Amino acid sequence: MFDVGSDNKLSDLKKFSDCVIDGVKCGPDGLRCDVNGNVWASSNAGRAVGYNGVTVWSPEGKLLGRIRLPEVCGNITFGGPKRNRLFVAASQSLYAVFAATQGAGPG
Repeated sequence: MFDVGSDNKLSDLKKFSDCVIDGVKCGPDGLRCDVNGNVWASSNAGRAVGYNGVTVWSPEGKLLGRIRLPEVCGNITFGGPKRNRLFVAASQSLYAVFAATQGAGPG
């Protein structure tokens, strides 16, 4: 994370999260934010069974929850008329689940 100055310059670099869960590095790939500022990330933990899927992080970088998948997750996006359906693109499948939030809108 950075602070953005009035001159649009970035300063004060801070680590958002190390994306480690139970000692397993869950590297984020695709990122989306919801209307509450939470960060949703497609999570790729390689061959670590039970750690691939989607992770949800608070604006402060605290893990809030996860959706486990049996395969590597490459990207995610919110969609649908209310932006409350999460589409998850995995290595061999496309998943769609309704979320209890909405994806952040443009602008």
